[in-house]
Amino acid sequence: MSNVLKLSSSPHITSGAGVPAIMWQVVAALVPVCAFAVFLFGLAAVMTLTTAVAACLVTERLACRGDASTLCVGSVAVTGLIYGLTLPADLPLWMTATGAVAGVLLGKVAFGGLGGNAFNPALVGRAFLQAAFPAAMTHWPQAMSGERFTSLPDSLLALPAMAPAYDAITSATPLAAWKFQGQAAEVSDLLIGMTTGSTGETCALLILLGGLYLVFLRIVNWRIPAAIFLTAGVISALFNSIDPTQYPTPLFTLTTGGLMLGAVFMATDPVASPLSRAGAWLYGALIGVLVM
Repeated sequence: MSNVLKLSSSPHITSGAGVPAIMWQVVAALVPVCAFAVFLFGLAAVMTLTTAVAACLVTERLACRGDASTLCVGSVAVTGLIYGLTLPADLPLWMTATGAVAGVLLGKVAFGGLGGNAFNPALVGRAFLQAAFPAAMTHWPQAMSGERFTSLPDSLLALPAMAPAYDAITSATPLAAWKFQGQAAEVSDLLIGMTTGSTGETCALLILLGGLYLVFLRIVNWRIPAAIFLTAGVISALFNSIDPTQYPTPLFTLTTGGLMLGAVFMATDPVASPLSRAGAWLYGALIGVLVM
């Protein structure tokens, strides 16, 4: 019997978990966040998340010339969910689909597909929408509306090239309320998500629990979100001690906006984030500084 010498690149010792298993575990961690988004914004959240995921899946398949095996990996499903969770629930669906196409093509396919992206594709899609449709991306529907399960916002079904007609009742995000009105939301409300904002950024507790689940499975590097939280918290505490009337407390800072969602599910992208321990701490600290 002949001996065969097999040569391969690192890692040489693995846990046995492939990319599909890892990606679908991330999807599982995002399910509670998506469910709460539906509870908070109703049918609008369902339509937004469904459109985001569907557009990402279709774009990926067309870009891969109909090869359905790439969809089974689950990577593009994760992209669609994270991307949809960063959007306002009343964003016109055609804008949601447009951003998804841009995110997959510019953030993933252009770099060679799975494992080659230099940036998180979900963030590329959101950045594209922020640049192309800034007004629509800064409009926030009211959370816990009494009609959220029986009707859709008029803006959601707006046609391309048409100015979306927004409902009369809107709500300011906690960050906007602090900036323009000096009002600080209760930290308890921020933790459980009883505030308005992007579809999936409101419930800090569910996001954190999802992150702990992935850390327990050793899917994400805990050092990255820890460095982000630590850096943002320290800087926030420093400025709050100087002028508490202008700068919020660290707890308010950590539980508002997209910081929690970004730190747990975006900054930990296994392709675009560092692998070494020192790199993870530095990477997270730099993100924390940029956020603040």
